[in-house]
Amino acid sequence: MITSPSNGRVKWVISLMEKARMRRKEQKYVVEGCKMFLEAPEAQIAEVYVSSRFILKGKEAGTTEAECMEKLRKVAWEEVTDDVYRKMSDTVNPQGILCVMTMQEGDTESLIKNKKNPHLLLLENLQDPGNLGTILRTAEGAGADGVILSRDSVDIYNPKVIRSTMGAIYRVPFFYTEDLHATMKELQQKGITIYAAALEKAKAYDTCDFKSGCAILIGNEGNGLLPETIQAADRTCFIPMEGQVESLNASVAAAILMYEVHRQRQ
Repeated sequence: MITSPSNGRVKWVISLMEKARMRRKEQKYVVEGCKMFLEAPEAQIAEVYVSSRFILKGKEAGTTEAECMEKLRKVAWEEVTDDVYRKMSDTVNPQGILCVMTMQEGDTESLIKNKKNPHLLLLENLQDPGNLGTILRTAEGAGADGVILSRDSVDIYNPKVIRSTMGAIYRVPFFYTEDLHATMKELQQKGITIYAAALEKAKAYDTCDFKSGCAILIGNEGNGLLPETIQAADRTCFIPMEGQVESLNASVAAAILMYEVHRQRQ
């Protein structure tokens, strides 16, 4: 049992929580809570830490904690005192279990391999963790095949993003591209039409044909897509709005467009 917050492993986990640079260096990230642990692929679990209080609850039949304790039989784990766990946790009301996970990222080919008509999402300089997490969760619900992010977008392994994905981080393929425009050209060469969510020379989104392979471009929350990115896209589409609203939240716009793709393919 770990009893001191100055323990090296405890400090390491906290660093993974707080520092994107550490996550990239170690190729590890942290998830918290019963749901995230139960849905975590066992092959990707590097370490698990459980509070003493959680273990006591896990002895009560029929509880979620008991279900977690059953899975813990299959992986290595470490008990920590409740005080130490609170130091490690990033949540206001910690459940008492967290995992260190091994990063899994793909590439362009892995996202579209064996897909007849790929449905992708391209994100340029997205900055809000909640938006990214919600987009990943919605992408799973709408049946998207993957998400590609520009390197200057928010870190997908940020704890706030992880929580917002509600487990979709494990199931929706994604990767960061060093050159978004080069990746766009690669997709276009493979017959995938790229639609930029923008107003310039745009068609209403529900008049676009998304039945063939397509990728939806969503831009920065405050500034939208860069002009050169819009120009590099094949087509532009917009979401009609009433009142004095100029734009929608990035995750809302992405959801509308992804579900239009889903609707057309039913």
